[in-house]
Amino acid sequence: QVQLVESGGGSVPAGGSLRLSCEVSGDTSTRYSMGWFRQAPGKGREGVAAIDSDGSISYADSVKGRFTVSQDNASNILYLQMNSLKPEDTAMYHCAADRRAVYILVVVAAVLPQYWGQGTQVTVSS
Repeated sequence: QVQLVESGGGSVPAGGSLRLSCEVSGDTSTRYSMGWFRQAPGKGREGVAAIDSDGSISYADSVKGRFTVSQDNASNILYLQMNSLKPEDTAMYHCAADRRAVYILVVVAAVLPQYWGQGTQVTVSS
């Protein structure tokens, strides 16, 4: 079992920045792929960024060049640095863990990852 708790959301104007954090607890001995997905009101789930179990990093096209995912293995914290935020980035952001990054980035649109947190709200005003 893995528990994920997100923090760091908030309201910012377009062009602003936020850093989301995800505290990971529970089974930290298993090497999961970790990442973030989001869901805006009335829309489906969208994978945002993920770090695969081999260390490779992938991003959704919509956030490439603006968002950076990283992890502090010593502290068991996953981060998402979000810069140049746009109103279309407004959503509930969820931290997730699964066997492969593809489940967080792609499959999430149809099936929730193995583990996921309750989310933190990000609102970007125009």
